[in-house]
Amino acid sequence: MTGDDDNDAGGRGAVLAADFRSVFGREPEALWAAPGRINLIGEHTDYNDGFALPFALPHLLTVAAAPTGDDTLTIRSRQADGTLDTTAPELAPGTVRGWAAYPAGVVWDLVRAGHPVGGMEILVDSAVPLGAGLSSSAALTCAVTRATSDLYGLDLDPHATARTAQRAENDFVGMPCGIMDQLAVLLGIDQHALLVDARSLETTPVPLAPGEDDTEFLVIDTRAPHRLVTDEYAERRWTCEWAAVLLGVPALRDVDPTDLPGALAALPENRLRRRVRHVVTENARVLETVHLLRQGRTRAIGPLLTASHVSLRDDFEVSVPEVDTAVDALLTAGALGARITGGGFGGCVISLVESGTAPRCTAAVRDAFARRAFTPPTSFTPTPSPGARSLRE
Repeated sequence: MTGDDDNDAGGRGAVLAADFRSVFGREPEALWAAPGRINLIGEHTDYNDGFALPFALPHLLTVAAAPTGDDTLTIRSRQADGTLDTTAPELAPGTVRGWAAYPAGVVWDLVRAGHPVGGMEILVDSAVPLGAGLSSSAALTCAVTRATSDLYGLDLDPHATARTAQRAENDFVGMPCGIMDQLAVLLGIDQHALLVDARSLETTPVPLAPGEDDTEFLVIDTRAPHRLVTDEYAERRWTCEWAAVLLGVPALRDVDPTDLPGALAALPENRLRRRVRHVVTENARVLETVHLLRQGRTRAIGPLLTASHVSLRDDFEVSVPEVDTAVDALLTAGALGARITGGGFGGCVISLVESGTAPRCTAAVRDAFARRAFTPPTSFTPTPSPGARSLRE
């Protein structure tokens, strides 16, 4: 579901409320917005109880909803074809396919947990690019969870909301994601990244003002389609969990970087060693990035971003030719650092560039893509933004 570039929360909310009236013939009783997110650094660490450093984007997904008074569930989108018409008790994993499985999974999880959730009419509108690794799915599940909580008086706090949204993806859709995306979507803060501790669920704001260091962030959407994401993602997660068992630790987060050589030597195969090396070194890169940002040394994080990409490309093997081409072109054009962001297998690249050089760097990527006959990429300059919010006065 991709929408237009109007990410103004109030404007989008008013338009969606009017559309809801047109579609369902009555006023919505809950109106929520949730942003996409981009991960500055810390990839595939959350399901290893590790650290990540995402921030919320200005791109918004909005949800309008109202209860039906029975178990009837109707879900529509302004961007996607098709309508889901079912009842809440009929929901089960595998019964819903496509984009509608995400909001349906939220309802299913809340009913399964014993919450007094009945039927709803739901309308979705999104300006978060679909399939770009910017957490359109987390924005959708979090917004629907918040709207449902409002309608049925569930009083879910952000952590409970994040867990519901995650279970909708894990258990209903079948995507074994971690919890970083949901926390970033819910708890984003203007002009800050969030240091996410996936074990404790603690989030700590980290100032993110690159302009003060004559730098800016640039995101390239490679428009490379995700390839075998669910199966490949599941394989990475299973491999990491198995490695933790072999090393006798609760999760790979518990392998200290100073003990990494010994840990690698204790593993029986190279694939396990590569996966463990990425997770352990990526956690260390996240913490070093936070240290530098707190000192106002944004420029100094560039090499850490590039090292993260190399690790994701070589040790975790989640990159694709379009992404590697974008990273190489950015670095050749003078970017201070660049890396794949999101789960991988396509999607976006985030880079740190000198202020004023984003057009030149973007042009370099476009030229490199043209030479390889790739689909032309798009780009934008991300702004750390607030998290999910109600659009009711």
